[in-house]
Amino acid sequence: MPNPKRKHSKTRRDKRRTHYKATAPTVVTCSNCGSSVQYHRVCPECGFYRGKLVIEKKTAE
Repeated sequence: MPNPKRKHSKTRRDKRRTHYKATAPTVVTCSNCGSSVQYHRVCPECGFYRGKLVIEKKTAE
């Protein structure tokens, strides 16, 4: 197996890694209750997804 003849500089290494970055998740408002929800997820507040009840939420007594 071939090995590198010389050490790559830190600049060259960091140039390669510039594309690895974290992206913020897309947040939308729930169509049922209006709370902030991550895209393509069931609303944790009311349990609705795309206008349909998916999870039965317990009410505080």
